[in-house]
Amino acid sequence: MSEGAGFPAGNLEMDFYGGWKKSWGDFGLDVGFIYYYYPGTDANLAAGTALVNPRNATNIYTGRVDNKEIYVGASWKWFSLKYSHATDDYFSLPGTKGSNYLDLSGSYDLGNGWGVNGHVGSFKLKGWSTGVDATDGNYTDWKIGVTKDVAGWVFGASYIDTDAKGSCNVANPGFYCFANQLPVGAGAKLKDAGRGIVVVSVSKTF
Repeated sequence: MSEGAGFPAGNLEMDFYGGWKKSWGDFGLDVGFIYYYYPGTDANLAAGTALVNPRNATNIYTGRVDNKEIYVGASWKWFSLKYSHATDDYFSLPGTKGSNYLDLSGSYDLGNGWGVNGHVGSFKLKGWSTGVDATDGNYTDWKIGVTKDVAGWVFGASYIDTDAKGSCNVANPGFYCFANQLPVGAGAKLKDAGRGIVVVSVSKTF
C-alpha cells in the first residue's frame, strides 16, 4: 500500500465480503457486498498535500480511508460480466458516491494444462466535489494472459495495460501519478500507475 496513492498512515488492507451465488448449467449469477477497510489510515495527516491529483494542492480526503461496494455478476461458459457500484464516497474521495466499474472477463482451457484468459474493464468516477474534472479519473483497462498447470501448480504470465492518465510530467501531471511518500518532499519518487506491465504468477490450491 502506498501513502502517495491516498492511504496515509496505513499499511494494511482488510476485505470483508458476503453474497449469494448460484448456477444453472452453463449460466451463473453472483450478487454481494464488499467492504475495503484500511486500519490506521488518517488522511488528515497529509493535509496540504496532493494525494491523487497533483494539480490540486489541497487535502481531498478527510479521516479514515475505506470503501463500500455492491456488485452483481453473471457468467456463461467461458465469460463473465460484473458490475460494481460504490455506495458511498469512493475510497473516501469527497462527492464520488456512485462511482462504478464494469468488468468483462473470459478464460478458455486449451487442454494439456494450458489456458488463456483476457479481460477488459471500464471505471467511471462520479462527480468530484473538489472542482477537478471527474472524467480525469475515468479509465479503461485490459489484460491478456496464459497459464500452465504443472502437477497442480499453476504458472501464469499476463500483460496488463490501461489508458488511465498517469503521466508524471511535472508540467502536466496525470490523475494517476502517485508519489511514494506523503507529504511529497525532497527525494520523493513519482510513479505512473497507468502504464502497462507484465505480471508473472505461481499459485496452488490446497
